[in-house]
Amino acid sequence: MIRLVLCFVLLAGAASAQERRPSHCIAIADAAPGVSYVHKASFRSPVPDQSVRIRYLAHASFLIQSPAGASVVTDFTGFIGNVDFIPDAVTMNHAHSTHFTAHPDPAIKHVLKGWSDMPGEAADHHLEIDDMLIRNVPTDIRSFGGGVEKYGNSIFVFEVAGLCVGHLGHLHHVPDEAQFAALGRLDVVMAPVDGGMTLDLASMMAVLRRLRSSVVIPVHWFGDGTLRAFLDGMSDDYDVRSEGKDTLTLSLRDLPARPTIHVLRPRYLR
Repeated sequence: MIRLVLCFVLLAGAASAQERRPSHCIAIADAAPGVSYVHKASFRSPVPDQSVRIRYLAHASFLIQSPAGASVVTDFTGFIGNVDFIPDAVTMNHAHSTHFTAHPDPAIKHVLKGWSDMPGEAADHHLEIDDMLIRNVPTDIRSFGGGVEKYGNSIFVFEVAGLCVGHLGHLHHVPDEAQFAALGRLDVVMAPVDGGMTLDLASMMAVLRRLRSSVVIPVHWFGDGTLRAFLDGMSDDYDVRSEGKDTLTLSLRDLPARPTIHVLRPRYLR
């Protein structure tokens, strides 16, 4: 009898694994109930229940971790620090070599490219790792010859602990209505604010005001001068917190009274 029950459970699990979990970010493209900020922890420490840990590594790379132990590195270049650590998944965009590597460690189980190897086709990712869902929304990039590479970038979205976390990647244009709809709600967004290599600052600020995310983490800023120009431009609408930290641990419980920009300082794992 016990064997029959075990077989049933295993078969039920296998069947459900074949189904796509629906995106709650698209289903509820609305304000999130809340975000709370928890103490710093080692990247090897367990993530608190109902939370997500976001650690800024370098340039545009982040380590995102879930309570069940799922881990993903964004804009993976092949180096995350002098540690023995293999994430479950990495995401990449190929506008510049600082956002991808042609030779990822073969031990990484899921390597998600933000572009397709077939010209003109869009990458399509919808991956579940434990309690994390990773999906992408393709966008275009400028080519080195001055043209446009269709679907050369992806905005990756990470859904975990009820939160919708988006990384805009190497965004080169304002998303169209279909792309905004595909993104859905983003509670947290990592946004490149270099002011030219990606979007110009005015356009990036317009994108962020349209997304209305509770938490914005600026990336790709090439120095405090560029960062300050972005912060000054957003200060009427956002609070700014800059505490020299490299990590935020967030939960869907307590939204800031006002949308907040969190300035993180990159630091490789060690």
